[in-house]
Amino acid sequence: MDVHIEDAKALLARTPEALAGLLAGLPQAWLECDEGPKTFSPIDVLGHLIYGEQVDWIPRMKIILEQGEAREFDPFDRLGFEDLIAGKSVEELLSKFATLRNQSLKELSTLKLEPALLVRKGTHPALGQVTLGQLLAAWVVHDLGHLAQIERVMARQYREAVGPWREYLPILDLPRSNS
Repeated sequence: MDVHIEDAKALLARTPEALAGLLAGLPQAWLECDEGPKTFSPIDVLGHLIYGEQVDWIPRMKIILEQGEAREFDPFDRLGFEDLIAGKSVEELLSKFATLRNQSLKELSTLKLEPALLVRKGTHPALGQVTLGQLLAAWVVHDLGHLAQIERVMARQYREAVGPWREYLPILDLPRSNS
């Protein structure tokens, strides 16, 4: 499927509400559960998404549009969120993410992207040459992947508790991820 700008924006706009539906009002144990050492909990994922809104998606799009391949993207610190979430409630973080995402979508609209611009190229520090369309598609898939990750991490908390139903619940045996 080709990247369609308006479809991507519509999907990106849904992430804050989806996260709120999954996380708002949950006990801390559910927010902090993970899949083992060096893996993200649901609250970590939320922090990671907040940090990405601040330093990743729109800034990289601007680099592509303004400088192309002449300037490599700044490296992304996958753990750059840790100070952002320290001591904050899930409600504060959900609100912050919703505000930042709304700002990102407004800024995305001001970029006046057209399909012809999606082939413009930039340089990722690890991946090399990428296009604006690939970056936009990656943003959408990144959101969807992290929503699925939160659901998988939370489902795994009842991995043994489901007893014999486990064979009918494949989410419990999907490979874990480190982020």
